[in-house]
Amino acid sequence: MTATATPARLPTELRRAEIVAAAIALAAQRSPSAITTTDLARALGLTQGALFKHFPTKEAVWLAVADWTAETLLPLLERAQAAEASPLAGLRAVFLAHMRFIAAHPGVPRIVFHVLQHEAESPPRERMRRMLQAYRRLVEQGVARAIEAGEAAPELDREAAAMLFIGAVQGLVMQSLVAGRAPSRGEPAERVIDTLLRALRANGGQP
Repeated sequence: MTATATPARLPTELRRAEIVAAAIALAAQRSPSAITTTDLARALGLTQGALFKHFPTKEAVWLAVADWTAETLLPLLERAQAAEASPLAGLRAVFLAHMRFIAAHPGVPRIVFHVLQHEAESPPRERMRRMLQAYRRLVEQGVARAIEAGEAAPELDREAAAMLFIGAVQGLVMQSLVAGRAPSRGEPAERVIDTLLRALRANGGQP
């Protein structure tokens, strides 16, 4: 006689992490606005009641995704930057590390765009805004170090340079969404960041 299969009872933090991973995976396949708590529960073989024990609303799931993204991505970018000897090489490493992260978790930018563009003021929106502010500071600090090291033009507008950097990442992501494919982590991303860094160099773009 075969017993009916039931989901294993996991510690709260493990179950929450599992739900966050499922939300990101589903967002890679469909619009986040179309994902329901029923979809999340079904993806994990849970009842909605079991799901609600960990996340009472879908907004709470998006907040957990925002927390996971900030806690995972920002340290990843900081390590990539710190591993390079020169500031501009550090910025290049940040860009490519971010593209690798997006390629590995394509549902994340979909959720970020959804919350920032379509949700009213909310805890997930505020958390994502703070994450993007921290990201911009990381890039601005890299640009400042490049100026101090003589790698970037001294008259360079640090804030504008950081906006261009982040806009380049977002542009690649948006193009991939329009094309219906995962963002590339390889040659197109390298061409984009190398072109941007060439424009920032103090010696007229020469390496």
